[in-house]
Amino acid sequence: MTPLNLIRLSAAALFLSASVAVAQTESQPAPAAAAAPAAAPSPAADAAPAPAAYASQKVVYHLNQSGGPEGAGYRGALANIENHLNALGDDNIDLRVVMHGDGVELLQHADGDMQLQGRIAELKSRGVRFLVCNNTLTARDIDPDTLFDVYDDDIVPSGVAELGKLQAEGFAYIRP
Repeated sequence: MTPLNLIRLSAAALFLSASVAVAQTESQPAPAAAAAPAAAPSPAADAAPAPAAYASQKVVYHLNQSGGPEGAGYRGALANIENHLNALGDDNIDLRVVMHGDGVELLQHADGDMQLQGRIAELKSRGVRFLVCNNTLTARDIDPDTLFDVYDDDIVPSGVAELGKLQAEGFAYIRP
């Protein structure tokens, strides 16, 4: 699949996801009017919507860039993933992280960084799968044992092929 076709497929998936969410929102009955006078808006009124506000989602995050010294740049991507989970609820999302090229550095840095280990372990406990490209491991002579919490079933033959496969299966593509 060409990069242009991947972009088109991603755009179509995003459009379809948004259309489903809009359709579900429009089909919900309007709330009944309250008999009591309206209260002043609370600070919580500006908070993120409850998980029920979103339809179930399948999402793949794509990491293939360096996180910089000590993996500091990956912390933002992990925060995006955590925010996504919090917005939908753990049982309302199938979320994968595909790493290839320099993106594999996330798990190399985490192998010696307790804070990164904690964040990755927490995301895994919430159902996030971290998938590593075997082509990258082979080309860069990286031993999977030097990566934090990586097992045989976490290694895919090709990171880019896995991205295409997941998008064909209806996963929305996000590159933080």
